[in-house]
Amino acid sequence: MLRHPQIFVLVVFLWSLPLLSLAGKILVYPVDGSHWLNMDILLRELHQRGHKLTVVRSANSWYIPENTTHYTPITVHVEHLSSLEDPEYMASFLRRNIDIQRGEGSVLSFIALQKETITLLEESHNSSAEMVRIILEDKKLIKTLKESKYDLMLTDPGFAGGVILGAYLGLPMVFNVRWITNGEGHFAIAPSPLSYIPTIGSRVTDKMSFANKMKNLLHFGIGQYIDHMLTRPLYQGVISKYINPNSNVYTLIQGADLWLMRVDFVFEFPRPTMPNVVYIGGFQCKPSKPLPDDLEKFVESSGEHGVVIMSLGTLLGSLVPDISEVIASAFARLPQKVIWRHVGEKPSTLGKNTLIVEWLPQNDLLGHPKTKAFVTHGGTNGIYEAIYHGVPMLGLPLIFDQFDNMIRLEARGVAQVLDVATLDVDTLTQALRDILDENQPYQKNTRRMSSLHRDTPLKPMDSAIFWLEFVLRHKGAAHLRTESYKLPWYSYHCVDVLMLIVSLFTAVCLILVLMSKALLKVFVRKRKAKKE
Repeated sequence: MLRHPQIFVLVVFLWSLPLLSLAGKILVYPVDGSHWLNMDILLRELHQRGHKLTVVRSANSWYIPENTTHYTPITVHVEHLSSLEDPEYMASFLRRNIDIQRGEGSVLSFIALQKETITLLEESHNSSAEMVRIILEDKKLIKTLKESKYDLMLTDPGFAGGVILGAYLGLPMVFNVRWITNGEGHFAIAPSPLSYIPTIGSRVTDKMSFANKMKNLLHFGIGQYIDHMLTRPLYQGVISKYINPNSNVYTLIQGADLWLMRVDFVFEFPRPTMPNVVYIGGFQCKPSKPLPDDLEKFVESSGEHGVVIMSLGTLLGSLVPDISEVIASAFARLPQKVIWRHVGEKPSTLGKNTLIVEWLPQNDLLGHPKTKAFVTHGGTNGIYEAIYHGVPMLGLPLIFDQFDNMIRLEARGVAQVLDVATLDVDTLTQALRDILDENQPYQKNTRRMSSLHRDTPLKPMDSAIFWLEFVLRHKGAAHLRTESYKLPWYSYHCVDVLMLIVSLFTAVCLILVLMSKALLKVFVRKRKAKKE
């Protein structure tokens, strides 16, 4: 028996506390919208471990609260709200995209869609550049940031404000990332052969036909256009003035110490990577909690048929009315109960089996044993929760990376994908029935995918925290970062070496040819001399 149980209890208590000696001061520069949701989950875990967090936010932010307990906010007053942060604008953007997709002429529709997307990105990157410019021009704020002596910058490089501020302050940089300013993050730091690595927007798998490779190359070219003609010029003025006129936003991104990549290879196609990339796909996933009483009652009333969950994510609460009518009609044909997150007017074809809600506890519903299928737009947060809980999906992708996400799930055999612009009741009903059918492979494939996702030596969140604290302990992780981004393109691809080899080979060949001609002339002269 313990002679001093009080001391034992005290030791256990102190051991359970975060290691305050390792607690750091972290400056956080997030991206708003759905990106903030997973960043906030990471911040709450860091706060629990004793780290002091300061979050830079816009005064116009829809999602990043100013009054909270787990971080200290720095609110920046900007004139314009980024359209990506405005749910009303995004709903309007969605409607225009669907109208374009329904239009005749695939080439014209493609051009119109790309133009619409590029316009939105240009406006959003311009807002991001303007916000960081305001910060850097505020001498009082900059003085405060410097005197705070932060240990690292944690940011999302989808928009580069945090990258620029972190570089200006000289802080070790950690990214919570999947997308950067012009596409998927791996393309900035790792070899990415277009023959088997799909780029954003291409909607192809890693098994490409010749036509698919052409399509992939086209979308890679669009990404390069966005990088060189759009994002670099928008940020260059700030970078030239406050950091280095010989640098640019892309090289600043490439110089990050650590990339916490929101990817798991049970979902993503295999590809080359780098030592400073840590994969944390699904880090936001967790076991489900009990449902509220009213939802639990509705779910249990489904009996042996179970329930179907539908949600379009953070920004898009509803579709255009005619598509909503199609979806409601298809749901009404099912024996399952349906819980549908829908904002706005209820469809007239809504069945008695369908419950409309403005908000739902998505993770808890997906983890309920009676949940049989998930109808999703293909947002990253939702699909990883579905993978974690082993729920097959029916994809209705709408914008941006959602199409590429669903293509990956379809290739894994855990989802069907339908085109929203051409959706009809019969097609949707049949797709739902296929997903729900135990004799189809979707249920089995999803359970296997969930098992693979969970079978790791370290949970994604634990991995993220370990590597963040690794950077804190060692004041960076430069030894993991390749310096290839500092090379000019001709050195990176060894064009200079190849040119030297070709030049030497050409010179040797030329010398041999000249020598052969000279020897031939001598031989001819001697032969003529003998004849004479």
